[in-house]
Amino acid sequence: MFERLRQSKLFFWSLELLVLACLVLILSKLTFLYAPISTFFSTLFAPVLIAGFLYYLLNPLVGLLEKFKIKRTLAVALVLFFLVAIIIWMLVSVIPSLAKQLAALTSAMPTFFKQAEALVYEITELPAFKEVDLASYLDKLDISYGKIIQQSLSGISNSLGSIVGTIASATVVVVTAPFILFYMLKDGHRLVPTIQKFFPEKRRQQITDLLGQLNQTLANYISGQAIECLFVGTFTFLGYLVLGIDYAFLFGVIAGLTNLIPYIGPYLGLAPAFFVTVFDSPIKALLCCVIVLVVQQIDGNIIYPNVIGKSLAIHPLTIIIVLLVAGNLAGLLGIFLGVPFYAVCRTIVIFVMRIVKEDQNNRLFQTNKSSEFKK
Repeated sequence: MFERLRQSKLFFWSLELLVLACLVLILSKLTFLYAPISTFFSTLFAPVLIAGFLYYLLNPLVGLLEKFKIKRTLAVALVLFFLVAIIIWMLVSVIPSLAKQLAALTSAMPTFFKQAEALVYEITELPAFKEVDLASYLDKLDISYGKIIQQSLSGISNSLGSIVGTIASATVVVVTAPFILFYMLKDGHRLVPTIQKFFPEKRRQQITDLLGQLNQTLANYISGQAIECLFVGTFTFLGYLVLGIDYAFLFGVIAGLTNLIPYIGPYLGLAPAFFVTVFDSPIKALLCCVIVLVVQQIDGNIIYPNVIGKSLAIHPLTIIIVLLVAGNLAGLLGIFLGVPFYAVCRTIVIFVMRIVKEDQNNRLFQTNKSSEFKK
């Protein structure tokens, strides 16, 4: 009986699960051991993430300069100088324009709230809403611009400590990210040979292929998203400018940034422009929708297929599920990073499954060959 129980698969897997559960329980009680490790990785996460994003954007430029017989270190220095020049230009011209339009939009918000309130009161006068006393509900809610500002200032004052901590963290990121980026661009090509040394010789070529696929997946996604955001933001801004929409530059930048969020990003980017124009000119609000629709159609049918292509090959339903789960786990950061993280994991799983299948086929082939030899 005991021998039969010992050979039972049910007994084996039950024992394995019990050992795993005990291991998880023990590790959960030893947080003081890996808390410093968690702090270490959380500190480096933001600068490494930013440096990695810029690496995939700038590395093609470094490779292009190397083709002109320029040494890699000098090529990296030239590319970083170009990046610093772009950042200085943005700080001098782009950021002040955005700040000016944002300040103007903030000062005009009371007018928009009054227009919205007047529209609601007009709706309450319609016969269909006579039996519903919407006006009393609005009075009870006490939605006023002054109250919104008061609540916002109160929230800012209560979170002053976290704001100071955020500024300190941002300073650390600004200081460390350029150094990490420099060495990524300078020595990034040495990563694969270094990793190969930790694997058996027969697996090194497979590891090289896997790392190449991961690099290509990330490069296509990041560079493609950057081009998409630039295209959407630029042409949305030009469309709003032709229509004479106020704060067109600000709304174009918002449209470009929110385009990073799959599926719901275009609607989020449209919302500010629609809200600002719908109460004053519904026709302009409708034209804003048309502009966003045209830009998204061009992006979806021309830009995305040719820039990113089918490198991700992820079903739309899968993307929606990933966004919901990642957003619930990590908030806005999860929404931005959920899809590329899933793409990387998917690439690894598919590659490992292919390798395992090839190994099984090779073993089967060797077994059959050995059997034929004995005969």
